[in-house]
Amino acid sequence: MIKQFFEASTVINNKYVSQWKKNGKKVVGYTCSYVPDEIFHAAGILPFRIRGFGSTDTTIGDTYFGPFICSLPKCMLQLAGEGKFNFLDGAIITPGCDSMRRLDECWRKAGGDIAGAIPPFFFHFGVPHKFSDYTIKWFTDETRRLIAAVEDHFKVKVNNADLKKSIKLYNKSRALLDRFEALRTMDTPPFTGEEALVVIIAGTTMPREDYNALLEKFIADAEKSPGIKDRVRLMLVGSANDDIGMVRVIEGTKALVVADNLCFGSRFYTDRVEEEGDPVFELSRRYLGHNDCPRMYGDYQRRLGILEQKVRKANIDGVIMQNIRFCDLHGAENGLFERDLEAKGIPCMRLEREYGPLVETGRMKMRVDAFIERIQQKRRAVA
Repeated sequence: MIKQFFEASTVINNKYVSQWKKNGKKVVGYTCSYVPDEIFHAAGILPFRIRGFGSTDTTIGDTYFGPFICSLPKCMLQLAGEGKFNFLDGAIITPGCDSMRRLDECWRKAGGDIAGAIPPFFFHFGVPHKFSDYTIKWFTDETRRLIAAVEDHFKVKVNNADLKKSIKLYNKSRALLDRFEALRTMDTPPFTGEEALVVIIAGTTMPREDYNALLEKFIADAEKSPGIKDRVRLMLVGSANDDIGMVRVIEGTKALVVADNLCFGSRFYTDRVEEEGDPVFELSRRYLGHNDCPRMYGDYQRRLGILEQKVRKANIDGVIMQNIRFCDLHGAENGLFERDLEAKGIPCMRLEREYGPLVETGRMKMRVDAFIERIQQKRRAVA
């Protein structure tokens, strides 16, 4: 079962995407979890989270971005320039941060220079930086603009009845992932943090019906599996992380990542979409309101509270706060989290890293091992 999730998570044009395309259906990629998957599902289009994994070079990304910027969008642009995203029929870019906003303009420029680099449908999807009545209204209008553009380009109709069916299906995924989260945070979890990340990422790369069926079976098997004991319990927070190998390095043989606060993680499935009322409004409200991202203004105390709650619920021994180099949003907020959580006696470690081919595995392992030793010393002192 886990092999199917691994394949879906670690192969760009995986077998589910390939089969979808063979059946004559469309695939639209998106760069951020603020984009409502349900819109594309209702249109008969496969929504696909664009990532930078698999990039072994950044020469194309460096050409358009320059050196002093987050390496995630550079790796995305690298893959686009190499033709690795040629299976995409469209792409949605959001201003999750300034680096991702620049991906829109850099990808458009690269599309003019490199044949086939840009998909036929290319859309900039605006997302407000506050959650309030007037921003929900604005975001609802922006969501309607996206729907109209999809309908016009792909010659489809996204009606309320189909949206409500899609919302129901995706809410089922979120309910299953709540069960998955409960298993993950047990005293003896039946799977590793590496496996947890694989399962969650797979949900962004494959048809939702297939994903729900696999996830339900995985959970049923996990509920009967023996748990993993005697590991230091870690929580991973910060910048977007779809790097399965990084979690493997962090865990090693002594630790277990049993919780996270990542957009490739628990942020992906928290909260439901209200199934009654106007589906476009309810989608807009949920997607704008659920995401605990530092791009949202004036919300630090709530985000800190969420971390504290997860630390208590999952019985966390230590929190690793990682950020991609030049990620000002997570880099700054991680400093605040470290200050406030350490003051409450929760061990924290800040880790700055590169994304993709520039990851410094040896340095990372050395620092994580030192952090685990600090936690173990604290345990021995208490005992």
